[in-house]
Amino acid sequence: MLVEKTKTRVLIVDNEPTIADTLALILRQNGFDAWVAYSGEEAVKSALTLGPDVVLSDIIMGEMNGLEAAILISEALPQCKILLFSGQPATAELLKESRFHGRGFEVMAKPVHPTVILEEIRALFAAGVTSPHPS
Repeated sequence: MLVEKTKTRVLIVDNEPTIADTLALILRQNGFDAWVAYSGEEAVKSALTLGPDVVLSDIIMGEMNGLEAAILISEALPQCKILLFSGQPATAELLKESRFHGRGFEVMAKPVHPTVILEEIRALFAAGVTSPHPS
C-alpha cells in the first residue's frame, strides 16, 4: 500500500517582503509547503483559506500586529501551531499581555538563523504529530 507523504504547511508573516519571501524559499527547499502574507490582516485571511499547520510571524507590523493575528488564527484554527519572532524590545509588553489572556506562544529573537526556524518547526511535529494535509 502506498502511503502518501504529507508536507507541513507553513504561513510566513512579515511586513518586510524580503524576509518573508526568503524564509518561504528556504522552507520550500527543505520540504515544506510555504506561503507568505505581508500583514497581520492578510495573515488571518490567508490562514482561514489555506489552513496552515504552522504560522511563523513577525510581531511588530502595521495595523494588526503579529500577536493579534496569532490570537485570531489560533481561535479559528486551534490545531495550528504558532511561532513568533521579533527584534523589537516592545514585544515584551505585548507578550505579557497575551499571557495574561491565556495565550503562550513560542517566541524567537531576531535575527534568527534559518536552521533554528527549521529546527523549531520540526520540533513541533517530532512527537509523532503529522500534518493533516496531503502533499
